[in-house]
Amino acid sequence: MNFIDVFFLALALSVDAFVVSFSYGLIIKKGKGKAALKLATATGLGQFIMPVLGWYGARSIYAHIEAIDHWIAFFVFLVLGIKIISEAFKGGDCQPQLSKILSLKLLFVIGVATSIDAFVSGSMLYFMQAPVWSASAMIGIITFINSALGFNFCRIFKRFPIKYLEVSSGLILICLGFKVLYEHLYLG
Repeated sequence: MNFIDVFFLALALSVDAFVVSFSYGLIIKKGKGKAALKLATATGLGQFIMPVLGWYGARSIYAHIEAIDHWIAFFVFLVLGIKIISEAFKGGDCQPQLSKILSLKLLFVIGVATSIDAFVSGSMLYFMQAPVWSASAMIGIITFINSALGFNFCRIFKRFPIKYLEVSSGLILICLGFKVLYEHLYLG
């Protein structure tokens, strides 16, 4: 997995953090800068830590699944991409109530909830022999930036359908899955 692949993976994984921060940017009126920094830190740390955990988890079972690792990577990226795209179209009028107070507990929950996909992607990084620390650092940094941007862009893009960002991130993950399969079957 090269730099460009990790960059696109990081962008796709950071969409959830962008959307959550965007939502909080709409409801938090006081201390916006501090709130944006808290959300960006929580999501960035989550997106940094979870791929590392996934990478080490995959490393512990790799000997048992080495012959089919490319198929596993393909299906995981495919399923994640389809999941993100289908959730983008679910929508609905029932929006959850967001707390205007960003407690440490809430920030932890947000950091974990927005990075579950990063855990799975971390295992794929192992199968693709990507360096976990630099890839995770890139994912965390890009998520931090996108989360901060999401919080602050809410004023500009109030009417922009987030659905387009979610569909784009799903398509990126699906393309990465096909790329892994192609490289293993035809170039490997």
